[in-house]
Amino acid sequence: MVQKWAATLKEKSGRTLDEWLKLVRKHGPVTENERRAWLKSEHGLPTMSAWRIAEFAGGKGEDMASPEAYLRAAERYVDDMFSGKAALRPIYDALLKLGLGLGKDVKASPCQTMVPLYRRHVFAQIKPATRTRIDLGFALGSRPATGRLIDTGGFARKDRITHRIPISSLAEIDSEVKQWLHTAFEEDR
Repeated sequence: MVQKWAATLKEKSGRTLDEWLKLVRKHGPVTENERRAWLKSEHGLPTMSAWRIAEFAGGKGEDMASPEAYLRAAERYVDDMFSGKAALRPIYDALLKLGLGLGKDVKASPCQTMVPLYRRHVFAQIKPATRTRIDLGFALGSRPATGRLIDTGGFARKDRITHRIPISSLAEIDSEVKQWLHTAFEEDR
């Protein structure tokens, strides 16, 4: 979403994101709040554009604005996520391979605390929950939890991820885990 916004910024505002960032860093106010107000009042930017540019100019979230910057950050996100949790990395690698192997249209989008898997929408997420456990979350709607599946309360809160299975070893990536992952994948159409 941020990348799409950045790609259309020149067309909508007359400047690319890089041009806006150079302008703000060179001529803009010092604080983020002042930058937002300045971008809106002096340059007529819509509120959300002013917010994003002000944040990016201060170094927040800029890694999401271009595909190249995001790819560099994504690798770092995964490495940071497993810092001090090296025993979980093989579990993550196996779950990621399993998820990406569900279809050619599956994508992974690493964030700072989890790695969502999506087609059209997020259908699963891999999240190191503790130093000894990864929670594999699923978008399964209102169905009741059975077996190892745990209801996260997400459906009531209107979250995408509604269920999870805790995984502490490679051996726990069994047929039940694979079936729920496949079900979540199939339901995201």
